[in-house]
Amino acid sequence: MPTPRIPLRPFHISAARPAWPDRPARAARAARSRWRAVCAAVVLVLAVGLLAAPAKAEVQHPRQEWLRQSTAGLFLHWGMFTHPQHRDCAEWERDVTEGGWSADYWVDEARKLGASYIVLATFHSRLGYARPWPSKIPGSCATERDLLGELVAAGKAKGVHIVLYMTDDPQWHNADGAETLDSAAYSAYKGEKVDLTTRPGFGMYSYDLFLEAMEKYPDLSGFWIDNDNEYWEEHGLYEKIRERRPDWLLSNNNEDTPIMDTVSNEQKTGMTPAYDYPAAVSVPMPRLTEADYKLPTTGDWWYDGGDHEVDARLSTGRYITNAGSSIKSLMAETPMVNGKLPPQQEEFNDFMGKWVEPIKESVYGVEGGGYMYGGMRPGFWNDGAHGVVTVGRGENGDRTQYVHVVTRPSTDMVRLGDNGYTVRRVTNLRTGQKMRFSQSGGRLSILGIHDWDPYDTVFKVETDGRRPFYPQSGVGATATSARTGHPAADLADGDYETYWDSDGKLPVSVTLDLGARKHAKALAVNQREWSPTHARSSFGRPEDSARIKDYRVYAGGDGKRWTQVRSGTLPSARGVQTIDIGGHDARYLKLEVRSLWGGPQAPEFYNQLRIDEIQVAYGRSKTTRTPLPLEAEARQNASSGAVHSAACGACSGGRRVDGLGGGARNSVTYREVRAAESGDYRLQLDHTAKAASSLSVSVNDAAPVEVPVVAGSPEVPESTAVSVPLKAGANTVRVFSTARRGPGLDRIAVAPLPPASYTPKTTLTVRPHGLQWVGPGRRSLTVTATLRLDADEQLDDISLAPRLPAGWTADGGPVTARSLRLGQTVRGTWTLTSPPGQDAGSADLPVTADFALLGRQKSVSDQVKVRPLPADRIWAREAEDSANQFGSTGLTGCGPCSGAEKVRNIGGSEQAAMVFPDVVVPDGGQHTLHLDYTVNGTRSFQVSVNGGPATKVTVTDTGNTTPRTTSIPVTLKSGANTIKISNDTESAPDLDRLSLGRTT
Repeated sequence: MPTPRIPLRPFHISAARPAWPDRPARAARAARSRWRAVCAAVVLVLAVGLLAAPAKAEVQHPRQEWLRQSTAGLFLHWGMFTHPQHRDCAEWERDVTEGGWSADYWVDEARKLGASYIVLATFHSRLGYARPWPSKIPGSCATERDLLGELVAAGKAKGVHIVLYMTDDPQWHNADGAETLDSAAYSAYKGEKVDLTTRPGFGMYSYDLFLEAMEKYPDLSGFWIDNDNEYWEEHGLYEKIRERRPDWLLSNNNEDTPIMDTVSNEQKTGMTPAYDYPAAVSVPMPRLTEADYKLPTTGDWWYDGGDHEVDARLSTGRYITNAGSSIKSLMAETPMVNGKLPPQQEEFNDFMGKWVEPIKESVYGVEGGGYMYGGMRPGFWNDGAHGVVTVGRGENGDRTQYVHVVTRPSTDMVRLGDNGYTVRRVTNLRTGQKMRFSQSGGRLSILGIHDWDPYDTVFKVETDGRRPFYPQSGVGATATSARTGHPAADLADGDYETYWDSDGKLPVSVTLDLGARKHAKALAVNQREWSPTHARSSFGRPEDSARIKDYRVYAGGDGKRWTQVRSGTLPSARGVQTIDIGGHDARYLKLEVRSLWGGPQAPEFYNQLRIDEIQVAYGRSKTTRTPLPLEAEARQNASSGAVHSAACGACSGGRRVDGLGGGARNSVTYREVRAAESGDYRLQLDHTAKAASSLSVSVNDAAPVEVPVVAGSPEVPESTAVSVPLKAGANTVRVFSTARRGPGLDRIAVAPLPPASYTPKTTLTVRPHGLQWVGPGRRSLTVTATLRLDADEQLDDISLAPRLPAGWTADGGPVTARSLRLGQTVRGTWTLTSPPGQDAGSADLPVTADFALLGRQKSVSDQVKVRPLPADRIWAREAEDSANQFGSTGLTGCGPCSGAEKVRNIGGSEQAAMVFPDVVVPDGGQHTLHLDYTVNGTRSFQVSVNGGPATKVTVTDTGNTTPRTTSIPVTLKSGANTIKISNDTESAPDLDRLSLGRTT
């Protein structure tokens, strides 16, 4: 393993995050919760006294080294139910052999993908629980031919590790009416009655299979485990694996189990850009992490008879961004019965083998840049560009970095934060071309780029290292709040396995003590990567970003008296975030965090700030002689009046133009602003201003356009963009300010307008959420809406208002704002009333935010849906209604459900409960409570009314996709009531809706 540049401490068991259920939801959650509750005290005691014990995860261990050096793996789902489905094990094996199955073929296909390991999923709940090896243990399909042994041998010969998939899940034992588990045969083998269709029975059976595989195949590299089974945990399976095969890896799907080496994150979607898989991953480094996703864009995880397309753009983007976050790409392909891959998957593998070859040094044997291993800042860059950085492994590996431009900018330049590295050479890795570059103000700009790869343009950046930061050993840290075990000292200890935790307090501040009065220019903040970058739901669990949003920075000499030196908003983004404070002499620096990005709908992350490290910069990377285009102080510009050049360390070129103000007599004119063709362009102005102000821009002597300038730092530039018309060829752009004392001007930049289809990422939250059921007559409801800008853009002329169908009225007009910047919000509340003289009936009530982006009109919208109560109901509410309290449960889509959503993950703990407050009925007495649910198997709700004793409601069904209804009598009081849906010990069904019938 690489020589660490930071001390690495043992993993803390208490830091492990709870499990996310896998496909489909696991009934074992509740049983494991009981077992873990019993064992929790024992585990914590052992963690203190037995730090080297097998039951404790070792985040860094020599057995992991081959996987840490890996970039990718190949995930093969292949078994008896591969299309065409076989019901007879011998017939399936015959067709496999006669079809020409070859272990070498799979190994060769893996190598084309740059995969150093194969995970074989044959003993899978949806593939017939087949075992591709001869087995002495009866219970499910086992082949006579040793397919697994052949694969292990082929992999060993060609340097590809083989990992065996194992499932915990018996629930699909009779899928499509075909029984695949033979309880009688296994019972005879064990000499006792064992029901393999139950979780304990299946746990016993699969436990034996683990032991058999360990004995038969010493050259396996480990197990890939699709969630835990309580029998395994109760009988010490993982400890036994550690004892018998200490060099094998253990991986768990969607669950950070302490004893496992690896956490696999399954099929994340909904990110921006779509390929940015790490944006949805919530496992912090240096924990070994996989991204587990399908290469075919559609279809099942296994071959279903179709030759599904592989989206090269999506798949290459995932591959690169995962490498840029030290996440292993576990790519799933779908072999046919004979082992061959469908043609489009073969074609993609052939493409990948050739496409990666010229850039292999940038994706193989590297770590993600911008995190604990060093490197420049990844993410969104200039002019629509997006990408990641990879760095070499080992001591000083970050001296060589690779900038991967996955989404190219609209210009010929890439500009990213340099994170203190001084660059000496930049080369296009694919072409070998030496690139011009400019470096100043904490940014690297790679210039004159013309050879773009359609998927990933890679620049090799050679540096002299990262210098202008004080060593962490000389920085002390305190905080106004800290969770026990995670003190503020952990954010300045140079150790990325420890972190400071704010203990859920906001605002909160961290004070850094430099030991003496020293010069400081910036803070480099590495927040813990334990949350996604934006709100999402993973298997019904609500997640959101626990990253810093609004902040202030203060400097002081005695730790008591403070001067504010910077305030602003950080983006919700992965990787290092730099807060440039200009330049100040101080002993103490205080970072005050005012708010985080996450919302209360995700309680696990709400107000839960965690920071790995904060470093203090005393300088910036060396400024190059190559200027950046269109710098304000450039000699070819014409300056008039009081305009003059002034030093500005954070500005491009290290200087800016001051003296703007008082009108056009004090101006700077750019004489050679070139455009390829006539049209409207995006003109960006980088400016400095302590107080809110404005700049005026005149293009080709046309009437000037006033551009508002937000208050910020007088030493650190901010950006504002405006749409301007340019003619083909050379243009003149004149910049001045009508303010008495105008802003400083660093530079301007010209780029094409973004595509007409582009709308910046926003969050529009409309409440109430969920279908609203209303009784007869005229009805009113209160609606609130909040628009937040999530992208680093500027919206103008914002208007937020309901757009109502005929007859509906609102008690107020639109809520407006002149502009919105990153993280800012606009909010409105209205009372909406249905037409008089008739029932409210069915209505869709949209709330729309209209705004301008660079002169183009855009809008986003969400709606409240109103529906009439069924005739036999006096009250109804969707489970997903925002009026409810969700605890640790979560929302998920459900097309057949009444509001196209349901609540899942109910049960298994006290926190996994739902509360329906304000259940209002006109008359007290006994009512019929109807529960609409979905379930697979047999599960139970516990229903409690107004804090009274719970009633157990048990239901049974298959599939968990079709809503059913069950009913119980409940006694309610006149007026408001509270209904709680729970199951403290076991997993409950998913809940679609509650409703009440007439009094009985």
